[in-house]
Amino acid sequence: MSALLSSKSGAIRRPSHWPVTLFCLTWLMITVFPIYWIFVTSLKSPLAVNGGPTYMPWVDFSPTLDAWRAAFSGDRGDFIGPLMNSVLISVTSSVVALVIGSMAAYSLVRFEFRVRLLAALSFAVIAIGGYVALVHGLSLGKIAGLGLSFILAMPTAVFLNTRNLPGPVLGNGDVVFWFVSQRMFPPIVSAFALYLIYAEMGKAGVPLLDSFVGLVLSYTAFSLPIVIWLMRDFFAALPVEVEEAALVDNVSRFRIFFQIVVPMSWPGLIATFMITLSFVWNEFLNALLLTTSKWQTLPVWLTGQNSYRGDEWWAIAVAAVISITPMIVVAAALSRSMRSGLSAGAIR
Repeated sequence: MSALLSSKSGAIRRPSHWPVTLFCLTWLMITVFPIYWIFVTSLKSPLAVNGGPTYMPWVDFSPTLDAWRAAFSGDRGDFIGPLMNSVLISVTSSVVALVIGSMAAYSLVRFEFRVRLLAALSFAVIAIGGYVALVHGLSLGKIAGLGLSFILAMPTAVFLNTRNLPGPVLGNGDVVFWFVSQRMFPPIVSAFALYLIYAEMGKAGVPLLDSFVGLVLSYTAFSLPIVIWLMRDFFAALPVEVEEAALVDNVSRFRIFFQIVVPMSWPGLIATFMITLSFVWNEFLNALLLTTSKWQTLPVWLTGQNSYRGDEWWAIAVAAVISITPMIVVAAALSRSMRSGLSAGAIR
């Protein structure tokens, strides 16, 4: 009997893993080869680049650091300036969006919101109608008319929301969908509208075009929907009993959020920060429209090099390697927290 069982167990074959391994290795090659090609190109001379494809340093061509020296010496223009601009703007925008978006996501998880549809529509009607009436009827400035119309629309909508108005009542899920729907607009629509607003603000004495504050505001606004959407799932996965125990001890919600919820959500915050940082770091359209020279970011500078200098791929490869290196380093340093955070947000 034991021999029969052993023979049967020996006849059981485990599934082969070589197709999965082959697929993973193929995908790794597809993913890594563009990075390798850019790095190898940055080590080539103009003659080696224009002479045809070569792949192996010291085998197909003699590597040189001339392109790297030219990039850091300033021969191709200011390179350090756009790099530092990208670092400052992306980190600041990501941190601000993470702080504001996390508090908003926590509120949407722990508190119940009831927004009456008619009150929301009244806000839009009063804001748009008030702007038209103030600017075209009373000949106020565009910025003054915009500010006054929103000042009138906000308290009116809040007051109407407390009334027993007919019509549907929107809940927390509808509010989250409204936030996420902001990312459904084509980027050029939002970027061009923001450019017009910044131009009018400049005429009113508040320069936001080609400024640090202007870019941080734009990137923070565009990053908030994704932060709220991601952090809402992380906060929903946390046990509410810990917060209830703190409330019994008369601990304020503010302290509960920063002293209890935030430490428990640290992996999720890291993952969300990395996703937001990668978006801001690689963003091109807003930086192109809202900057000229002083606060030009690295993607805009990199594109300008190709159009201004021509196809000098060895120099462009140096800039590309430097532009992707910070994100690779940060992702490698925070990879463990990112994996645990993404797993916590996916499994509920």
